[in-house]
Amino acid sequence: MSRKTYSLGAVALIAIASMSFPGVENAVAFAQDVAANATGNADAQTGPEAGQQAESTEEMVEIVPQQPVFVSEEVVQPLKEAATSETGNTEIEASSLRQLVGMVDSDEQMTDQMRCLAGAVYFESRGEPLDGQLAVAQVVINRAEDGRWPASYCGVVYQRSQFSFVRGGRMPNINTSSAAWQRAKAVATIAHEGLWDSEAADAVYFHATRVHPSWSRRKTRLAQIDSHVFYR
Repeated sequence: MSRKTYSLGAVALIAIASMSFPGVENAVAFAQDVAANATGNADAQTGPEAGQQAESTEEMVEIVPQQPVFVSEEVVQPLKEAATSETGNTEIEASSLRQLVGMVDSDEQMTDQMRCLAGAVYFESRGEPLDGQLAVAQVVINRAEDGRWPASYCGVVYQRSQFSFVRGGRMPNINTSSAAWQRAKAVATIAHEGLWDSEAADAVYFHATRVHPSWSRRKTRLAQIDSHVFYR
């Protein structure tokens, strides 16, 4: 510090001493002694070390705060995306098959293969409960995946002597404006996409209850749904 600093300090000491000692003269004398000692100590320091200490005394130490470092990480909250089926329908949850049929979009353009599948549902079981219609669709799908039958829905449906509604290798005209056709298309989509489990999950044969084909005795019966019996 400079001498000016010490003289200012002496004034402060006088003020402190005046509160500590009784009488002004004693307080002034005490402050002068302290100031004199401080001045003497400062004058006694000589040489480079003394200069460095004086400079360091006068220097102000600046405390520079560390620059905060932010680690930038993307906050990712995965959102569940709705899976889209091959036919363009979004996978949905339903509490019943009837509810699911009502939720499936059946107005979109169908491929030839899906039309064959829906046609089998329409002609074989349009008057059946939805479970029965789904089972018929499941049989067509299972046959297409089995090496004993053609490897496509249309191949299975048009195979000779397999479906009675096929006449001369052709499917009859469909009333495409009917509610039955809309349901058949929805059921075909549900079966194709595996959106609902059928009671006839593994079935590859079925017949109406009004007939008793001889081959049925050699097959494993899986389920009877309304007027159709299903086998594997």
